Amino acid sequence: MISCPFFAHSFAQNQTKKDMITKKYLKSKPVCKVTFDLPIQAIEGAKKVHLVGEFNDWQTTATPMKKSKDGFKVTLELEQGKEYQFRYLINETKWENDWQADSYVPNNLTFEENSVVIV
Repeated sequence: MISCPFFAHSFAQNQTKKDMITKKYLKSKPVCKVTFDLPIQAIEGAKKVHLVGEFNDWQTTATPMKKSKDGFKVTLELEQGKEYQFRYLINETKWENDWQADSYVPNNLTFEENSVVIV
């Protein structure tokens, strides 16, 4: 099911207790603040990372992740009660999944899978 054994292996060796996806449901409106956090150990050498998925119509540059000393991070407000497929685009050339996604589904373009976050 997992599309990139190297990524899974390298992340598993360096995994911290920090979640890669955190969700905060708002009481004031029907959205969930979802933080996508990609640890630096999972993508050493990355200069830029974009979050690409159904929430931004798969636009490869629409959602850049902010780089920090610990990795890359971005927070989105997503409508509750939905599932969103997504992937990370590293250095504009390499696609990766989130290894703590809620689910994975085959994509229709390649033999790989997309990560899924359920809110």
